[in-house]
Amino acid sequence: MPPARWLSEYRVSWLRGDIVAGVTLAAYAIPVSLAYAGLAGLPPQAGVYGYLLGGLGYALLGSSRQLAIGPTSAISLMIAGTVGEMAGGDAQHYAQIASLAGFTVAVLCLIAWLLQLSGLVKLISDSILVGFKAGAGLTIAMTQLPSLVGAAGGGHNFFERAVLLASQLPNVHYVVLAIGVVAILALVVGERLLPGTPVALGVVALAIAAASVLGLPALGVPVTGHIPVGLPTLEGPALRLRDVEGIVPLAAGCLLLAYIESVSAGRAFAAKHGYHLDPRQELLGIGAANLAAALGHGYPVAGGLSQSAVNDKAGARTPLALVFASITLGFCLLFLTGLLENLPKAVLAAVVLNAVSGLLDFPALLRMWRVSRLDFYAASIALGAVLLLGILQGILLAAMASILMLLARTSQPHVAFLGRIPGTNLYSDIGRHPDNEALPGALAFRPEASLIYVNADAVLESVLTHLQAVGQPHIDLVVCDLSASPYVDLGGSRMLHELHGELAARGISFRIVGAHGWVRDLLRADGIGEKVGGFDRGATLDRLLGGDRRDH
Repeated sequence: MPPARWLSEYRVSWLRGDIVAGVTLAAYAIPVSLAYAGLAGLPPQAGVYGYLLGGLGYALLGSSRQLAIGPTSAISLMIAGTVGEMAGGDAQHYAQIASLAGFTVAVLCLIAWLLQLSGLVKLISDSILVGFKAGAGLTIAMTQLPSLVGAAGGGHNFFERAVLLASQLPNVHYVVLAIGVVAILALVVGERLLPGTPVALGVVALAIAAASVLGLPALGVPVTGHIPVGLPTLEGPALRLRDVEGIVPLAAGCLLLAYIESVSAGRAFAAKHGYHLDPRQELLGIGAANLAAALGHGYPVAGGLSQSAVNDKAGARTPLALVFASITLGFCLLFLTGLLENLPKAVLAAVVLNAVSGLLDFPALLRMWRVSRLDFYAASIALGAVLLLGILQGILLAAMASILMLLARTSQPHVAFLGRIPGTNLYSDIGRHPDNEALPGALAFRPEASLIYVNADAVLESVLTHLQAVGQPHIDLVVCDLSASPYVDLGGSRMLHELHGELAARGISFRIVGAHGWVRDLLRADGIGEKVGGFDRGATLDRLLGGDRRDH
């Protein structure tokens, strides 16, 4: 129970910062939650419920002291792109499925916590995330552009939406377009001139006032409409898991997005404030947040960098700020919902577009192109998958691409063939340093990766090919330096057996040096030690390739 720790250290001087941060976060959350609920295809209050209840759940079990929990753009779009087909056009069933997704995320979080699966998220590389976020940002932007310009929109993926929007441009509602453009300009300019303040709330307030005074709804400008007054009622899921086909993959995708974004943001603020973030505990925090949101008819929630930055800049010292934010949002639901009815939807689209602009990190893609083409191609796969297939299929394909990229890198490790550094008893890769001295009558190689079943055959082939290239008749000793191989499995041990057999058939001795303790234990148990003359911890490349051979 993390509150037991931070409450025991709590100082009265922190209370003011937590209260101010909570009120500020609520001011940020109102326009964003309304916008994201619309993006998810849900009633506007569903987004507010996510912030109100999700924050309370996370404050109970989360380990970050600044992370803010609520609906996010990517999860909202995932819900919109997946739940529609499940619901079959029934709005009530749609909301029930979205709520069930939140319950399922909570269950999966508990399972992942019990099985200690928090480390699996590391299988998704940073380069994959850059591409995924860019694809998600472009897809979300394309879903909001029709609301921004007053067009009907439509389509199932980025490219279909773009084509349909282009065909609808002659029928643009110019009043809606003007409202949207002014809102974007106000948001951009306001955030630059007044950083750290709830600019979006000010823009929303001005838009409501203008819509009411000018009678914009009568001119055909779409507005938010009625928002129920009162706090959410708490109740269990209206549907069972077996009633909704595909709910588990949807929840798994939401959990993957929620966990990656939450832990990434949480680690940044933990490092800034000098405390430890527990990645495994975050599974419980995210699970509690989603359970609370789902109990109040919300949909899956996550921690996000933008809302957490608002919380941090406003002075949050502990998760008590989330509690004050929830109290503020509850007050708004009780007394202020009537003010939101005339909010133009174009303004909400502008809020979403402004929020997702940070997902488009094109400089990072250009840097990958210059530094690592493999990472660039991985990011491009993730970007293209999201644009073509949608958020859910995109994140799953991105995760698969990340794993395949890891396997591809592991399956083709670099094998360094060693030469003596002139004037020393040290050895390094002769391929990188051609001025190294060749080893007369010997071949030394160093696999620069763990020797496992995935790459063992590639290492064996590399050694035999190099042996053939240098001229086998001149070689009477081969030495394998395992100093750069922290782990060897039975597949790697089998490869060493095969290499010993190949060399023995050619009359060539085989030795191993530099093996780590655990590796030596496995190789001894598998019988390699007897074949290579044992594992003398004092054996070095210099003794085998230098002094001992010269003395001989």
